[in-house]
Parts: sequence; structure tokens; C-alpha cells
Amino acid sequence: MKLTQILTPGFDKSEWEAKGYELPKFDIAAVAKKTHDNPTWVHFGAGNIFRAFPAAILNDALNTGKYDRGVIVAESFDYEIIDKAYRPYQNLSLLVSLQSSGTIEKKVIASVTESLKADKQFTDDWARLCEIFRNPSLQMITFTITEKGYSFNDADLARGLNPQFAMGKVTALLYERFKAGALAITVQSMDNCSHNGDKVKAGVFAYAEKWVADGLVEKEFLAYVKDEKKVTFPWSMIDKITPRPHVKVQEMLAADGFEDNNFLETEKHTFTAPFVNAEEVQYLVIEDNYTNGRPPLELGGTLYTTRETVDKVETMKVTTCLNPLHTAMSIYGVMLGYTLISAEMADPDLRPFIQKIGYMEAMPVVTDPGVLNPYEFIGAVINKRLPNPFMPDAPQRISTDTSQKLPIRFGETIKKYVARGLDKSNLVLIPLTLAGYARFLKALDDDLQPFTPSSDPKLEELQAIVAPLAIGKPDQDWSPLKQLFSRADIFGVNLYEAGLGEQIEGMVKELYAGKGAVRATLHKYTQAR
Repeated sequence: MKLTQILTPGFDKSEWEAKGYELPKFDIAAVAKKTHDNPTWVHFGAGNIFRAFPAAILNDALNTGKYDRGVIVAESFDYEIIDKAYRPYQNLSLLVSLQSSGTIEKKVIASVTESLKADKQFTDDWARLCEIFRNPSLQMITFTITEKGYSFNDADLARGLNPQFAMGKVTALLYERFKAGALAITVQSMDNCSHNGDKVKAGVFAYAEKWVADGLVEKEFLAYVKDEKKVTFPWSMIDKITPRPHVKVQEMLAADGFEDNNFLETEKHTFTAPFVNAEEVQYLVIEDNYTNGRPPLELGGTLYTTRETVDKVETMKVTTCLNPLHTAMSIYGVMLGYTLISAEMADPDLRPFIQKIGYMEAMPVVTDPGVLNPYEFIGAVINKRLPNPFMPDAPQRISTDTSQKLPIRFGETIKKYVARGLDKSNLVLIPLTLAGYARFLKALDDDLQPFTPSSDPKLEELQAIVAPLAIGKPDQDWSPLKQLFSRADIFGVNLYEAGLGEQIEGMVKELYAGKGAVRATLHKYTQAR
């Protein structure tokens, strides 16, 4: 069983379907021809998240029979992905959905019709991209290039119309569209970063402004990209975990007789494969602000709404329903010796710890976006996402940059309690999380064995504050805690002014009592709620 077999005339799909493989329901060749002649969508970023999510959504839309155009993928950074993961398989891939039950679902994705290298050194590919951008049919370009992919610097701006960074290349292609008649288009980020559309816009504007200032392009080009009737940069919220190809998945596919199960690593250390494995739960919420129409991705489950609602969904996720739970369990998980988030979810103290933070303490002030139910969202997190045995995520990774995360993930909830005059005595496990951070900074686990804290720009500074404190010494000067917990830059608020400082200090003293105190304190407060 090989992916390209499904393209051969007279292909017998019975073996595939008998083994649980879902095959495309549309005419792949017809969709490819229509997309080539009148493309509607170009996506930048050929990595695993694209194939597992945006391309899969379009695949579902095509399966309904209500749409007939695919997506053209362009890679602007790691060109080996095109050579190794796309072209040998005629742009087909296998999506493996990782179920929390430990089983998998398998679906062949055929919505990608062309794969191109977005750089002028690849003459034919660049010429094809220019041709596409000059076509009036093109409706949108999208991105999954990670937040750092939107960066730019003076050196690249100075390269003129031959930039190396993604935003410069996109701006050069937009210039082709401008020269073809200032044709309308939407530039849409699908990356997991707040207000992502603004990051794309900042990059495009910077290159356009520089090129106009240097006399390389007409001033009308800058007016074009800034004209919201011509070019828009909507926000979106995307949420789906797509880990690198999993050896357990490879073994399952091999057992089926699926031959395209090899792992691929590029020289730039991108890990990919002909298959892509991803968690079963996914969300894509997009601001519906398009100037030239758009593919009907709602047929595949995308939610289209207003910018304000996209922002509310982001706030719900980051301050209540996902990110705070991750941070709380990472702080305590590291101290309790865990190396997998999924394993933590079987812990009789850690699971109720995060459940009660979400449902009992944060939920009373949750931002309800309307388009997603916060209770259902957090239910999926606790019951499907975090316990998923295929997810190799570790508390050590999630605890990276904790000092930068605490103000949003917990400080915003505390601020809302204060602003609304709510009873702060209902806050117990959020204070316990913050108390746990003071114990975490000692870099000693619950058995008093040293561990290496994950990287954090404030780590050394904050460790210096708690350095005078000793574990197992009840009668000591605890004044460093006041220095720590009054830091609004770390916790979002001065915790003493918020009325929580003394409570948290008391919890820290319990956590510092000695060997086993982390478990004992966590158990005490979690089971008491």
C-alpha cells in the first residue's frame, strides 16, 4: 500500500477501506486542473501542522462535493520538505489522528495540488508563484511559519526586491499582484500567536515602506497594501498539537502494510514523513474579513466570526481553559518527577488540581466568546487532549519561560476577581500554583534531588530572591517572599495588594517543610476543595 497508488487508473480501494483508511471522495485530477488554471489559495509553510489541519480542513470541504479547488503550498525556509515529503508522493499525505483511547484514525489528504519552493533561486517555482499572484482568481494566502517566521531586520529590508525572509518574499509577490491591476487579496495568518494578522501586516508594511523610500516601487504600492478594501490581514486562533512523526504510529502503519511510513529529517532538522500524526481535537476560528472571497472552509469545521470574537476565543484559551492548566501541572509535574503530561493526568492529585483550577476558580470570570462553549473546551482539554498517550509533551518543555506566562495565565483571573469584587477566598489552587513557583525556583524536586529548570529570561534573577530560603527550616526569615510576590511584572498584580500575598506565603512555608512536602501540600489543598 503506497500513497501514489490511489492515483492510478482502476485503483482498487477495497483493501485500504477494509483497513480503516478514509480515501478522498472527490476527483483529484479534476480539482488539480481547476486549481492550476484558477487558483484560490496559496499557503506558506509546508510543515506538519499545515498538512494535519488547514489542508485536512480543505480535504473535508472537497469531500462534500460543494467546492472544487485545492490549495497550493509554498515553502520559504526548508526547501527539502518539498523534495522529500511532497513531490515523491505527488503531494498526497496520510493524516493519522491520535485518539485519547490509544487508537488511530487514518485519512488520505489530497487537497494539496502543487508544492513550490518560494525563492528566486528556484526559477521555475518562483515564476509559477508570480503567475499565481497575478491571477484575479487568487483569494487568499495563508501562513503556518511559526511566530518567528514573521520577523524581519534592517539587513533584509536593505536587500531590496530580493529579500530572504518570508515576509519580504510575500511582499514581493504582492507587488506582482499590484502590477497586475492592484487585485484584491486577503493575507491570513494561521499561526498560534496572539493577534497574528497584525504580525503579517507589520512585516508587509515594513518592506513596502522601505521599497517606496528607496525608490524601488511606486508609492501607490504602499497605498495598495494599506487599502483595506484591497488587502486585509484578519486575525485567527488556531489550536491543534501536531508532534513529530511518532514511532508507535509508524509501527501501526507498517502492520497495515502501508509502505510510506519512513521518517524524514532535513538538513535544517525538520522532522517529517509521508504521514503526519496529530491530536484529534482542533479549533480554527477566523475573522471573516476577505476582499476577494474565500474557500468555504466552514465545510471542514472552521468557525468564521468577528475580530472581537477571535480575541475572546484567544482570551478564553490563554487565561482559563488551557494555558493555565498547562502551567500549573508543569510546575508541580517537574517537582514530582514526571516527564510526560499524559502521565500526570493519571495522578490522583494532579488531575483534580487542574480540573478545579479550570472549572471552579477560573471559570467564574471566563471570557465566553459565544462561538465555543468554555465548559466543552475545557472538557476536551482534560478528557481528550492532556491524557492522550501519543502526545510526547513534557512538563519540562511547558515550564519554559514560566515567568513570562504567569501574568496572563493567572494574573488576569486575579485582576477580574478584584475588579468585580468577587470573594477571593474561593481562590485556593491558583494561589497554590503561584506558591509552587517559589518552591520550583529552588530547583530541587520533592525528594530534594536537583533538577535543571527550563530556560527563562528571569530565572537567575528570581532564583536569587529565594536563594536565602532553606527547605526544612521552619524558623527562618521569610521576607524574601514579600519581595517575590509583590512583583506585578511576574504575577500580573502585586499579590499583597490583591489580598492573596499572606495566603500564598503560608502555602510556600508548607511546600518548604522538607522532603515530600510538595506532594503532601498538593494533596491537602486539592482534596480539600
